Amino acid sequence: MKTRITDLYGIEHPILSGAMAFVSLPPLVAAVSDGGGLGSLANGILPPEGLRAMIQATRRLTSRPFAVNFITQFATDEHIDVCLDEAVPFVEFFWTHPADTFVERLKDKGVKVAMKVATVADARAAVAAGVDAIIAQSSAAGGHTKGKIGTFALVPAVVDACGDVPVIAAGGVADGRGLVAALALGAEGVVVGTRFLATPEATIHPEYQRRILAGGDEDIVLTSIFGPEWPSQPINCLRNRIVDEYRGRDTETPPQPEPPVSIGTTKLGPETYTMPKFSAILPTPETDGDFEEMCLTAGQCTPLVNDVVPAAEVIRRIVTEAEALLRGRLAV
Repeated sequence: MKTRITDLYGIEHPILSGAMAFVSLPPLVAAVSDGGGLGSLANGILPPEGLRAMIQATRRLTSRPFAVNFITQFATDEHIDVCLDEAVPFVEFFWTHPADTFVERLKDKGVKVAMKVATVADARAAVAAGVDAIIAQSSAAGGHTKGKIGTFALVPAVVDACGDVPVIAAGGVADGRGLVAALALGAEGVVVGTRFLATPEATIHPEYQRRILAGGDEDIVLTSIFGPEWPSQPINCLRNRIVDEYRGRDTETPPQPEPPVSIGTTKLGPETYTMPKFSAILPTPETDGDFEEMCLTAGQCTPLVNDVVPAAEVIRRIVTEAEALLRGRLAV
């Protein structure tokens, strides 16, 4: 299954992993790349030297290519320096457009740059800035999302607007049917996020993973209550007590209570982090606390995630089903 995306990234299958902060760490990134896709390392809020350590840790696990993903607001010149020092082949930007100097510096050194967008206007601006690929993220995507348009409307509109720049569909893809649908819409590949949460390589707390497997079609909610760390940004997540409590008044992160309230503790690198109420930090295996108060990001494809299997098996299943569909061997 070859597309312009497999050629651009030098991968076997047109499948990229979603860059899920605190979860898309070296074990998952390497497993996706070794499975024939492109793993994406989520920098999140890491400082530059933390990013360097993560890149080097990923390289110890795989010799295959992988990408580094930045939330643009948290990217600095020093982060770009690290990517260039470490000869990272691919960099993705998310949420807002990167500085022109970021794109220029990366491309001058042969780094391929992708931009994740939620509107046609943003796609056109990214193309004008010279990016090599566009990731069209719909409202179905898990986690932080600016998307207000569904996959079936957004992707073909972005494809039409981007000319020769290849488009990757993000949001709602968990199986081969999603991949085939994305290709039919004109995309050259897909980003898969939520499905990779249910893998042994994901750095995810077992209770969070259990709730992903149990999630139904009415359990995904868009809310902006989470985020003293990055306030009032919309997030698709699993409903729990705190999400239900703030339904109807969830357009921004509420103020911290006085006195401060902790909902648990977790590890950020070597440091123990006390999670404040409304924390957007995802629960990893080191997290301890009240899961009814925590942010549990998930996409609208959650009902399609029913078992925990290795990342390479996720990719194998998606590709096998997609190939069968394309060859007319599977009823739809």
